[in-house]
Amino acid sequence: MRGIGYLFVGLFLPLFPLSMLLNAALERIAHPLLRSALLLLWPQVGLLALSFFAAEPPSWLVIWALVTSALYAFRLLAMREMGRWTGFLATSAWALLWLPAAGGVAVSNLWPYAAAFSVPIAFLTLLASRLERRFGAAYTGLYGGLAQSTPRFAGVLVISVLAATATPLFPTFFAMLGTLIVSQPVPAVWLTGVWLIWSWAAARLLQGLIVGTADPAPQQDLEMATTWGYTIGLVGLVFAGLILTGGHL
Repeated sequence: MRGIGYLFVGLFLPLFPLSMLLNAALERIAHPLLRSALLLLWPQVGLLALSFFAAEPPSWLVIWALVTSALYAFRLLAMREMGRWTGFLATSAWALLWLPAAGGVAVSNLWPYAAAFSVPIAFLTLLASRLERRFGAAYTGLYGGLAQSTPRFAGVLVISVLAATATPLFPTFFAMLGTLIVSQPVPAVWLTGVWLIWSWAAARLLQGLIVGTADPAPQQDLEMATTWGYTIGLVGLVFAGLILTGGHL
């Protein structure tokens, strides 16, 4: 029975191939606000289910989670569509929540970790929807030069990608650092490799969107109020990251 329970949790703290349900759901939900809400709530449901287990997850689940995270990290490198890219990043990140749970961190203390992974990805979902409305699709390499044509949008996009891929001072960084601290030596090395692949995938994504020759047709940039909204949200993430390191690491 416990094994079946762990499989149920594996739907929400994704374990391959159960993780395909999450990505199928994300593909079917077209409205960006609904997609963002799903990204925020999905791992919290998994943590709630995991809290009913008195014992720490077994080591075989940690290995399964690490393999899942690495698999989706590698898939990021070849993914050009930004909507799927955010889904794969979320899958790779949420699978890592098994590690601190198995390392003795109370499940009740893991909700900030899940939120740290989810909030920047929700930001990226909203930005991807804006690209889809403007260009008809959010593919890297299909159009470039956003730094020239829409500098405010490009700036927000770059910072959001950095926040989502565990750049220092953002809460994702401290969540990854906390996970790294409680991991055993071999999982810690594996986790570091996943982290580096995230950074590599982020660089490829931004290269395909930000640099290059801009479309000569005039493009509408982010409205100033929207830009300030994202800026306040990203600055808030930095402060949240500092709070996270003070209270949970």
